[in-house]
Amino acid sequence: MKRLLFLILCLLPGITFAQKQPSKPNIVVILADDMGFADLGCFGSEIHTPNIDRLAREGLKMTQFYNAGRCCPSRTALLTGLYPHQAGVGDMVKYKGSPAYQGYLNDHCATIAELLKNQAGYNTIVSGKWHVGLQPSALAFNRGFDRSFTMLNNGSSYFNSAPLYNDGSKITFMLNDKEITRNDTSKYLTQAITDFAKQSLEQIKEDKSPFFLYVAYNAPHWPIQALPEDIARYKGKYLKGWDKLRKQRYGKLVASGIIKKYWKLSDRDSRVPDWDSLSPEEKEKWDTRMAIYAAMIDRMDVGVGEIMAKLKQLGKDKNTIVLFASDNGGSADEVKSLSTVIQKNGTPGSVNSIDSYEIPWANVSNTPFRLFKRNTHEGGIATPFIAWFQGVIKPGSTNTQPAHFIDLMPTCLDLAGVTYPQEFKNRQLTPLEGSSLKNVLLNKPWNGHNAIFWEHEGSRAIRKGNWKLVAEINQPWELYDLDADRSETNNLAAKYPDKVKAMEAEYLQWARKVGVVDWNKIQSL
Repeated sequence: MKRLLFLILCLLPGITFAQKQPSKPNIVVILADDMGFADLGCFGSEIHTPNIDRLAREGLKMTQFYNAGRCCPSRTALLTGLYPHQAGVGDMVKYKGSPAYQGYLNDHCATIAELLKNQAGYNTIVSGKWHVGLQPSALAFNRGFDRSFTMLNNGSSYFNSAPLYNDGSKITFMLNDKEITRNDTSKYLTQAITDFAKQSLEQIKEDKSPFFLYVAYNAPHWPIQALPEDIARYKGKYLKGWDKLRKQRYGKLVASGIIKKYWKLSDRDSRVPDWDSLSPEEKEKWDTRMAIYAAMIDRMDVGVGEIMAKLKQLGKDKNTIVLFASDNGGSADEVKSLSTVIQKNGTPGSVNSIDSYEIPWANVSNTPFRLFKRNTHEGGIATPFIAWFQGVIKPGSTNTQPAHFIDLMPTCLDLAGVTYPQEFKNRQLTPLEGSSLKNVLLNKPWNGHNAIFWEHEGSRAIRKGNWKLVAEINQPWELYDLDADRSETNNLAAKYPDKVKAMEAEYLQWARKVGVVDWNKIQSL
């Protein structure tokens, strides 16, 4: 009866979001690492992801949602509501000679956790990859999180914290403000991240205050390592090859309405051979790589299911919004060819192996788009975005408006009834760049963005309406009409030179504003 009354009230005109909700909502943000646009079952994949698929089925899919193209910048944009350069993380976590590239969160930004904790009394938890700076001032326990289990680096073995690189740098894990070591008897990393999130929820179960939980999985970032039983479920399933699999995923994306049928499947990347040209031994090696990668996503999905079950067990699921995304597209990294990476050639997928799934399978992950993580073409910056909120979000709904990680901070603040301050702890804050998605969640009109911008290591782009201007480092601008051609197969730059000039001028104005520096000059520092 209460449920029926709630639904009736939701349908009455003039009822506001705040009136629907008995209290400030709990907020859960779940982030995958290096997972492509088409790697979830609900986004065209053959990988078994029933728990994330359920969130999509019972919630909202945003099919033109964007990240910042790489781990550090994306996490910075998500946590602060600013373009990464504005928060000091225009690239990675090393100082590159200017404030926009200092390599850690600066004093002119605040995190979602800081503002929800201090302005609205939220309990705040983070479990997983942090990677927005190594300076003490930028660590999770100094950035608003009450409870934190974090990995500070870009990646780690999934079985211990042994070094990945041969430059002497170590992999650092922290439990709150204490450094900890993971050894070969530690839990598989994805499970450890899940377990800390669940344990933290258990610890606050009697607290009536709302919570903000940020679960930042490292999966499926390389090294591709997975539990043997998970790998076994996928071994042999990829012998059909990347060409057939891209077409299969493309067909599912079209059939589900996630992409338009007239958006072409981009050509296989020129660096990828025809599958049928490979020897049986080569096919078996590539099948194993993709089986491991799929197993990593499968295990992450199990973790999402465990977190959702914990919320239900604690009676916390009724007033909780869950947001899911990936920090960038599939990665083309070829770690076997990197002299900086420690080479381990043991059993594939085990602690004794360091490997990646490379360009051929990343090309599948990013179906139907071109290019990869680090690039600002759609393959690098498009993310599958899902929002779930029982009784608030219309089940099975889809939104096709362009949105970005910078929108998550204002959305969380809006849901919690918090106004973004001009100052925080005597620090002047940079005004938010994002826009609250509350109306999108409520299936109401949303004004969206006039334009969205990207820059990462010289790769740059602007999206304005359906038009996108994009270029890789030291390459000329390309122009695409994304309404007709989101897979960026028909470059219109020569046909519309005036539009190129106008959009370039707008991009350059933004670049000056946020502190973008010519990457060629940064590299020479």
